[in-house]
Amino acid sequence: METEKDLLILERTGENEKLYLNAVTPPVFMNSLHVFDTFEEYHDVNVFEKDQFYYGRASNPTTSIAERKIAQLEHGARAVMFSSGMAAASAAILATCKTGSHIICMIDVYQPVKRFLNEYCIPCLNMQVSYVKGTDIQEIEASIQENTSLIILESPATFIFTVVDLEKVAQIAKKYKVKTYMDNTYCTPLFQKPLDFGIDIVMHTLTKYLGGHSDILGGVLVSKDEELMRKIMNQFREWLGGVIGPMEAWLAIRGMRTLKVRLEQHQKTAQAVAEFLESHPKVKKVYYPGLKSHPQYDLIQKQQKGSSGLLSLELCGSPETALEFVDALQLFRKGCSWGGFESLAMVPLYYASQEELDFLKIGRGLIRMHCGLEGTENLIADIQRALDLVKI
Repeated sequence: METEKDLLILERTGENEKLYLNAVTPPVFMNSLHVFDTFEEYHDVNVFEKDQFYYGRASNPTTSIAERKIAQLEHGARAVMFSSGMAAASAAILATCKTGSHIICMIDVYQPVKRFLNEYCIPCLNMQVSYVKGTDIQEIEASIQENTSLIILESPATFIFTVVDLEKVAQIAKKYKVKTYMDNTYCTPLFQKPLDFGIDIVMHTLTKYLGGHSDILGGVLVSKDEELMRKIMNQFREWLGGVIGPMEAWLAIRGMRTLKVRLEQHQKTAQAVAEFLESHPKVKKVYYPGLKSHPQYDLIQKQQKGSSGLLSLELCGSPETALEFVDALQLFRKGCSWGGFESLAMVPLYYASQEELDFLKIGRGLIRMHCGLEGTENLIADIQRALDLVKI
């Protein structure tokens, strides 16, 4: 039943055809300015209660439609869209922390988030960061200090798809009055709703599945806390200027209309690919939340309705073998992103420093693959051919 409601949200929420000549698709409002008949009308504009518009840096009609859809999908009070996922992530951190704050962050969250913490928040804002595995609830609670302001999570997380018990972490955070932030890009709101487990702020990179066509940059924050979202919208989006363009917001609306069918196909293909790889003698280890061999499979069944198209693996050979395998793939292109229609493969840590590898506790030869929409049998055949070419 909830899936059916989500479909209606994707197709209808926020839209009113009568406002734009009964067009089945809303227009792109490419204006930076809205004008009024009187100065008094301009002065009384309220972008929150009345959904009114006056200037593009504050709000936009096309963007508002997309935000309403995402807010309802995540069961949040309000969503705020940004020009990129990092603009959204940094806004969430700045809105919940202050100079001298302490942050607890999972080791394997998105790499640029850690760079923002290490290279800006710590040296420039005198913040402290404690990195934790995320799977050990006692470690998270033991890391909380008097000045702890935020816990940063990602589940399933980057590289090896570590899963966090969202409900337990949220309970601990509320006990100590600490905010929680989570990247939910991997699952999308269709496969996981962290706010329902007590997480305070959810982030999505629109570049991935919500957009789905590898043609936009964007990010979005969602929360049940209306006051917090007003603060983020008024201060950390408008003042810092990380505003998504109306064309990008329109492309996100277009992408969301087909989200369910795309995501289900990505999952179907990735599951088949993961099972094929897991049974192959040249493969040492496969990381995918849909596999029963995942060490947190029971928790995944509790929190997630499904998994998406991204997986990782380790071959039995050296890191150079991993590079040789990736270069031998033909349908899997080489690129850093994922979540679009195309299949991608890379060795993301091949050139990482030993210090970073030790910190992540991941090998240099880890291969990341995104299973796109080229066809399950076609992709497996491509993988088989590449595996046949490498010598282990």
